[in-house]
Amino acid sequence: MSQSRFSKKSGWLALVAVTALIAGAAIAATDQLTETGVGKVRDGVASQARVDTIVDQKQKRLLEYRSLLKQVDGLKAYNEQLGKQVQAQRDLIVRFDKSIGDVALIERQIAPLVEKMAGALEDFVSIDLPFRTQERDQRIGLLKEGMAKSDTNVAEKFRQVMEVYQIENEYARNIDTYNQIINVGGADVEVDVLVIGRIAMVAQTKDAATTYSYNRETGVWDEISAGDYRNSVRQGIKMASKQAPISVLKLPIAVTGE
Repeated sequence: MSQSRFSKKSGWLALVAVTALIAGAAIAATDQLTETGVGKVRDGVASQARVDTIVDQKQKRLLEYRSLLKQVDGLKAYNEQLGKQVQAQRDLIVRFDKSIGDVALIERQIAPLVEKMAGALEDFVSIDLPFRTQERDQRIGLLKEGMAKSDTNVAEKFRQVMEVYQIENEYARNIDTYNQIINVGGADVEVDVLVIGRIAMVAQTKDAATTYSYNRETGVWDEISAGDYRNSVRQGIKMASKQAPISVLKLPIAVTGE
């Protein structure tokens, strides 16, 4: 009987030993599986990190690419606009070149006209009423000098001619007086000359005793009736000197005959 108990006890011990061995093997297998799983997880994390890095790099490069595309589009638009400006400048240069050619042609056509205008002014002054002759002759002389200068362009010559024309034109609308010594019958007489535009030119001595009128036909000074014109001429001299208001005057008007 004791032997039977021993046998049962031995059987239990063997079962416990086998169970322990199986449990140990199972624990070892579980530890190995766990370690393997952890390793795979680590590998997965590392792989995901690499994937994330690659994605980030691709995203960054994509943004850079899009930015470069925008810059390229901007440069294309700028180059197109610049091309239009360059073409516009080229067209402008062509028009300028044509204008320069036209100016040269106009200058060649105007130059003779300006010379004729200057000559006509000189002729006009020589046959006009001889008022302020020294001043006007000096102006014509300066104009002739300007016309003779080769380094003066046509535009400047034209300006000089027009300036003299305007001055001569103003004389026709002015009432002017000045002191002068005139020749009457071979004798010099100091007088106050009164010029009414280009319709009358009279003179009067300082004491208002004698009054003269310039004769266009003969080119000499004729003495006129003091009774008819003395006061009127004296009043005209005052008006021209701004010593009296403008009023109607009775003056001799010489008309050139045919």
